Amino acid sequence: MKFNGDRMKSILSEYLQGVKRLEELAALKEEEFVADPHKVASAKYHLVICIEAAIDICNHIIAKNRLRVPEDYADTFRIMGENGLFSQDFLPKLFAMTGFRNRLVHRYWDVDSKKVYSILQENLPDLYQLINELKARIPIMLNL
Repeated sequence: MKFNGDRMKSILSEYLQGVKRLEELAALKEEEFVADPHKVASAKYHLVICIEAAIDICNHIIAKNRLRVPEDYADTFRIMGENGLFSQDFLPKLFAMTGFRNRLVHRYWDVDSKKVYSILQENLPDLYQLINELKARIPIMLNL
């Protein structure tokens, strides 16, 4: 698989910084988190950053390798799966990420603070799985 190492490093850096900040927020007690609108807004922002970075990584790989053009964000992950870059059992989690990203971006006022906290508690490992699956299938990424 082809990709621009510098571009990938830049996106991965933003991605991993976002994950780190989400981990810090996940360490808070639920009451402290939901009571502070700044913490909730920060979590929403960093979730968008991480999901957008994941999509950017995939779109970069898709473009560099001349794979079919995605129809939407979920299709970006579908294409990666079709080409063996994500396991089939991981794809539903990726599709859920794009759905949540769309809610955060287009209906942010309608995203419950407790739901955001729940995602921080239950779904952060998915962000690591995404990178681990890519590194397992694109060995050169191990050097990034």
